[in-house]
Amino acid sequence: MMKRLLKRSAIALLVLVILVFLALGWYLHTKKVQRDGTVSLNGLSASVQVTYDERGVPHIQAQNQADLYRTLGYVHAQDRLFQMEMVRRLAGGELAEILGPKLIDMDRLFRTLGLRDFASHYALTMNKNSASSQALIAYLDGINQFQATHPAPLEFDLLHIPKRPFTVEDTIAVSGYMAYSFAAAFRTEPALTAIRDKLGADYLKIFDLDWHSQGVVQSGPALASNDWMKLDKIAQLSQAGIEELAIPQLEGSNAWVVSGTHTASGKPLLAGDPHIAYSAPAVWYEAQLSAPDFELYGHFQVLNPMALLGHNQSFGWSLTMFQNDDIDLVAEKVNPQNANQVWVHNQWVDLTSREELIQVKGAAPVKLVLRRSPHGPIITDAFKDNYGDAPIAMWWAFLETDNPVLDAFYELNRADTLSKARNAASKISAPGLNVVWANAKGDIAWWAAAKLVKRPANINPAFILDGTSADADKSEFYDFADNPHEENPSRGFIVSANFQPVSPTGVAIPGYYNLYDRGQRLVQLLSQSGIKWDTKNSQALQLDVQTGYAARVLKPMLPILTQVLTTPEDKRLLDILTKWDGNYQTNSIAPTLFSQLIYQLAHNTMASRLGDVQFQNLLRTRTLDFALPRLLDDQQSIWWGTSTEAKFDARQAMLAGAWDDSLAHLRQTFGNDTAQWQWGRAHTLTHRHPLGQQQPLDKLFNIGPFSVPGGREVPNNLSGPIGPAPWAVGYGPSTRRLIDFADTTKALGINPVGQSGVLFDAHYNDQAKLFAAGVYVNEHTEKADVDSHAREHLLLQSQ
Repeated sequence: MMKRLLKRSAIALLVLVILVFLALGWYLHTKKVQRDGTVSLNGLSASVQVTYDERGVPHIQAQNQADLYRTLGYVHAQDRLFQMEMVRRLAGGELAEILGPKLIDMDRLFRTLGLRDFASHYALTMNKNSASSQALIAYLDGINQFQATHPAPLEFDLLHIPKRPFTVEDTIAVSGYMAYSFAAAFRTEPALTAIRDKLGADYLKIFDLDWHSQGVVQSGPALASNDWMKLDKIAQLSQAGIEELAIPQLEGSNAWVVSGTHTASGKPLLAGDPHIAYSAPAVWYEAQLSAPDFELYGHFQVLNPMALLGHNQSFGWSLTMFQNDDIDLVAEKVNPQNANQVWVHNQWVDLTSREELIQVKGAAPVKLVLRRSPHGPIITDAFKDNYGDAPIAMWWAFLETDNPVLDAFYELNRADTLSKARNAASKISAPGLNVVWANAKGDIAWWAAAKLVKRPANINPAFILDGTSADADKSEFYDFADNPHEENPSRGFIVSANFQPVSPTGVAIPGYYNLYDRGQRLVQLLSQSGIKWDTKNSQALQLDVQTGYAARVLKPMLPILTQVLTTPEDKRLLDILTKWDGNYQTNSIAPTLFSQLIYQLAHNTMASRLGDVQFQNLLRTRTLDFALPRLLDDQQSIWWGTSTEAKFDARQAMLAGAWDDSLAHLRQTFGNDTAQWQWGRAHTLTHRHPLGQQQPLDKLFNIGPFSVPGGREVPNNLSGPIGPAPWAVGYGPSTRRLIDFADTTKALGINPVGQSGVLFDAHYNDQAKLFAAGVYVNEHTEKADVDSHAREHLLLQSQ
């Protein structure tokens, strides 16, 4: 009897387990991307054929452009709906509604930036009959139709996200987030101002900045400790919070174009690899758009129907970040009799204000009062306890210009001539972008595209400005002809790698530029005599992992370390650094030693003086990269302090201590066997999903880790901020594209993870290992080629 009962119980349990697995299988089946068969899409004027290739890239064939963009929205939503939702909630300050109170501060920050308000005004005043607006409206309709007719993505169910339509306002707000995401001012200006005001101007000498007393905060409104706490919090949130959400941020980029005189084919060759923070899914969605009057293979970002990277048989382009300073932080002086007035142009001026409500999951809504001065939104109101402190306003070109960015990229998607491309680039106001372009006729060009503001000559926008002075005012912008640019230069190639460009009219262009070493390395390689470039040998340029920066840092450092190090083991390791050529290969321990040593040097000289928050901010700025060689060259720098050892001067003592601390950390992290300190073990890439921050969901959603070469400011810029070992790669090439205009059907590319953001989809992570290994894949454009690589066919018809 008991055996029979146990047997029945076991059978019942087995049946239950099977039913659970069947139910789970059916549930996941409802979330699948449909790439085969026939589906209905209202609003189409004719049937649309979508052919999916072996990587899940849709090749869309429509009879007109309206149908083309409506279908693009539909297929984009199939693969990336959760990504669309997260990015629009970030830009709109609506994350706490689905993620709870821990995201209130992030929402406060983005509400304070004013992207929602700006987007609403933009949507009301845009010309809805323009070609770019019509494309956007059709694209959004495709997204919304998919969302309305399909089960919500898995992540929606887990987070209980309600469905709601996507709007024009969402697209504009997200474009503002993309502009903000590489605004280094939020990290750099508070850090440099803190160094100047808390430590003194002498501490700024290593940063290679002209320190101007006019226009910056000095005798005007002083910043209290509470003000510094708010700026610290903004700087932290502007970076760390977004990293935790695994939402892509723009970081830097490489792009170059070689004229036909230097290529094997005799036609221009275009190369591009924009550097963006890694995430799952990746930032780019690839698609080929084809209609009788339009054809383009493009790389698209969420909620934008215009390709930001693209090519066809006639022309193509890539982008890098201009990194001009288009944000000023301005300290306002408050009327002691009226906290809602500030001193501007020799009079008290009222602040305008509006209220917004932040919905919070599991908690009461939070009311936020957002104020604005004549200089811009008061960003410190995001964390304000009272009105008695000095408000910090933000002037941002993105909010202060018409910025017809949709028109700009609509035109750039069709810019087959030099004049068309130049005109399209001229319409980009913010963020600043370098447009690197070529066509099959033989033209090559580059434009640094942005509205460059005219600032008074006596101010330095690297610091927080004084709102009581006219020096904080902005009157007008330079003409586009003043922007840096090149068209068909005699040298036969153009390189854009985030270094500071030069205006043809001598206009000063403040910015937060990257080290020049990466650009110099590319120029050095492209300048080699006797080489004719093609898509094969160009791969070696994009995958190059050598930099001259290491030599610049080590040149003053090595003689000092040679004097102070005495043990055989220290000398052996120092010899490895001495012989190192700056290559970040996975089997080398030299880059591990170097990366730990420069962090330790920065930490030992600066951390205690700056405090943890400002030191962490400084680590994430590009100014520190420039400062370290200058610090090492200056034996008398105030940063060295005073030596307590009679046999060493202060610089020698500091370097000896940094060396000892570096080795201690590496031994603790990787063990005493230095053979285990190889770069490939210390330097890994993981593509993180927003839900992969919690265990065990990280095992499901995250992709990686992968051992990768490359490093900070090498061409293959798989990198992150300066910091201690081990190093998790935070950003790098978001794709690698190579297009020879002699035969664009052989164009090469790669996605860091895969086309789809749908967990368990075949294309969720099918390119991740290839990307980490530096492999390229073909981007199919010719019909016969597409057909031969077709895996699935989707037919869309209107009901």
